[in-house]
Amino acid sequence: MIEHLEDYFSFLREIRSKGRYKIFHIPLDLSVQTILRRGALLKRHRLHAHVHYFTRETAIQTLKDTGYEVLDYFYTPRSIQLSSTPGQRALRLPRRLLFAIHPDLAARVLGGFSLLVLAR
Repeated sequence: MIEHLEDYFSFLREIRSKGRYKIFHIPLDLSVQTILRRGALLKRHRLHAHVHYFTRETAIQTLKDTGYEVLDYFYTPRSIQLSSTPGQRALRLPRRLLFAIHPDLAARVLGGFSLLVLAR
């Protein structure tokens, strides 16, 4: 939900004392295909009210910068499992194949993934 918050750094610092472990599910909206497609990020903003956009690296660094220790993480393939539009369905197979070969590259180039992070 940090992608919806104007000041997510303060929020992350504030909740650090609330329990020992945290699970974050962060959409990775920044990818080569969202950068190349005109209006793709603005569409995410309109549809989902995202005001911040992340890659795997920026998401993990944000948690580290706010005092968290990242214990583990993995990708969740939202666009493979939940594809509903014709464009998303067309990318389902390429995403699945590239993800099987190189998950980081699939997320960085084709997009459509989120990051589930365990931190303390």
